[in-house]
Amino acid sequence: MTPRPPVRVVLADDERMVRTALRAILSAEPDLEVVGEAATGAEAVSVVRERRPDVVLMDVRMPEVDGIRATEQILAALPDPPRIVVVTTFENDSYVYDALRAGAAGFLLKRADADALVQAVRLVARSDTLLFPAAVRTLAAEHARAYPAPAPWVARLTGRESEVLRLMAAGLTNAEIARRMEVGPATVKSHVAAVLAKTGTRDRTQAVIAAYEAGFMNAR
Repeated sequence: MTPRPPVRVVLADDERMVRTALRAILSAEPDLEVVGEAATGAEAVSVVRERRPDVVLMDVRMPEVDGIRATEQILAALPDPPRIVVVTTFENDSYVYDALRAGAAGFLLKRADADALVQAVRLVARSDTLLFPAAVRTLAAEHARAYPAPAPWVARLTGRESEVLRLMAAGLTNAEIARRMEVGPATVKSHVAAVLAKTGTRDRTQAVIAAYEAGFMNAR
């Protein structure tokens, strides 16, 4: 069986010591490869365009262009963009929520230990579940009320799709959802695709954010 190629990672942080520490941790793993670094948001966009990583660890606060704008630019510029994880000091920071709304796949605290960092990169690269779902739900519940938005898509969800969206928000993988709903993985994959299409979102994280902003998570 041919081994999978390593997950390619770009590090974006204005502190060299932080980038050095992240590189040391990730480079020690045989399935992870750091392919580039950036000290500003603008530089991050350029490096990502050139190196085409699978995952970007993006500091939310950087000079010139911050992590939020850099995330928006990367996702808009590339047809098959990388998964972006915001690295932050405070998990309830409004900047983090804005980054998730901009398209980041999740966030990671700077005080996280090495094992958490490595697992986070692997998890977002696989992309069939949320990164730290409880933290995402808490952040969304706290901040969503500031972004009231009509959501006609709620009425277009089927009962099964609504159930899948709630299970996605709980952090279940496709395989776990399939077992919970007693259906095949292919059926779950189809439901997830339908949820993303109807909510107009890129991935699970964006769908969950949209669900909270629409009041869907509070409805029964």
